[in-house]
Amino acid sequence: MNDRAIPGSDRGTSVVLAGGGTAGHIEPAMAVADALVAIDPNIRITALGTYRGLETRLVPERGYSLELITPVPLPRKPSGDLARLPVRVREAVRQTRAVLDAVDADVVIGFGGYVALPAYLAARGRVRGRRVIPVVVHEANARAGWANRVGARSARRVLAAVPDPGLGPVEVVGVPVRQSITLLDRAALRAEARAHFGFAEDARVLLVFGGSQGAQSINRAVSGAAGALVAAGISVLHAHGPKNVLDLAEPRPGDPPYVAVPYLDRMDLAYAAADLAICRSGAMTVAEVTAVGLPAIYVPLPIGNGEQRLNALPVVGAGGGMLVDDADLVPSFVADTVSGVLSDERRLGAMTSAAALAGHRDAAHRVAEVALAVAAEPRRMRR
Repeated sequence: MNDRAIPGSDRGTSVVLAGGGTAGHIEPAMAVADALVAIDPNIRITALGTYRGLETRLVPERGYSLELITPVPLPRKPSGDLARLPVRVREAVRQTRAVLDAVDADVVIGFGGYVALPAYLAARGRVRGRRVIPVVVHEANARAGWANRVGARSARRVLAAVPDPGLGPVEVVGVPVRQSITLLDRAALRAEARAHFGFAEDARVLLVFGGSQGAQSINRAVSGAAGALVAAGISVLHAHGPKNVLDLAEPRPGDPPYVAVPYLDRMDLAYAAADLAICRSGAMTVAEVTAVGLPAIYVPLPIGNGEQRLNALPVVGAGGGMLVDDADLVPSFVADTVSGVLSDERRLGAMTSAAALAGHRDAAHRVAEVALAVAAEPRRMRR
C-alpha cells in the first residue's frame, strides 16, 4: 500500500470511491482516482468493494486501498434473497459507516453497482460528529441503475455521460477513462501500431471486439464475411474472446491479413491501428472509442433494458458511428456496408471527425474537480 492510500492519515483530502462489481463501474472509478492524485498527490483514496467483484484484483493493481463490505444485489424475482435484502443492506451500511469513519472521509463518489447504495445511505448518517458526508454521483449509462437513482436524491452533484439518464437535472461530463486512452494520439502511433499487428502502413483496418469474453454473433458475422473483406483489400484485427474460435480459410499469398486473437492486451495499439471498429455499445466501450476518435459500428447487446442502444445514440446522432441490431449483423451486412464505409475516404473521414467531437477526454479530470470542490465545502463550514 502506498502513502496516498493510508487510512487514518492526517494528510490530504480523503475520498471514498464506491463503484465495485464490474469493470464498467471500477474502471471509471480508477480513472477518477488517478485524476485526483494528479491534481493533488496528498489525496487519500479508498475504494469500496465486495469479495466477489473484479475490484479485488483491479484496485490493488492500481495501487489504491480497498475496503470490502457485504454485497447488496437487488434480486430480480421474489425469493429468499429478497426477504434477506433489508438485513444485508443494514449490515453493508454499518460496515460502510465504519470505513468512512476510519478514513475520515471528506466526500463519497458513487458510480453505481453493488457497493454504491450502502455508501450513499451511510454518507447520510453521523460520522465523527458530522451530520453528513457529501456525495457526488456519476452515471455512466444512458439509463441509470437503481443505486444511483437512490443516491441522486440526496447527492450534492449528479454527473452523467448523457443529458437524461433518468436522474433529474445532471451535469454532462462523459465517462471517465484511463489516461493511456485519453492521451492516445492515434495518428502519431499508427505506423508503430500497424507494424505491431503485421499490417501495411497504408492498410485499411477493421477492428472487431465484443468485450473481454468476445461476442459470438459479432464473431460469426465478421468471420463469415472474411472472404469479401479480403477481396475488398481490408485488413482485420479481430479479438474473438478466450473461449471462442473463428472458422477462417487459409490466407492466400498477398491477401491482406486477418489477425484473430483471443484478447487484446494493448487496446491503445489496436485503436491506433484501426480505421473503423465493430463493437458492442456498453458505456465504457463507447467512451473509449469516442475518446480516441475512432468511428464505429455499434451492435447493442440484445438483452437487458436497452441501455446499450441508448449509450450509442448520441455518437450516432453526431455522425460518429452507425447502429445495427444484433439480429441484423450478418455476413452480407459486413461485406457490403462495412466494406463500403472503409472504401469511402470522404465518409470515413467525416465519421472520424464526428467521433472525436463526441468524445469526452477530460471526463475523469472534471469528475475529480467536482468532487474536490464538494469536499471543500463542509471543511469551510466546520472552520
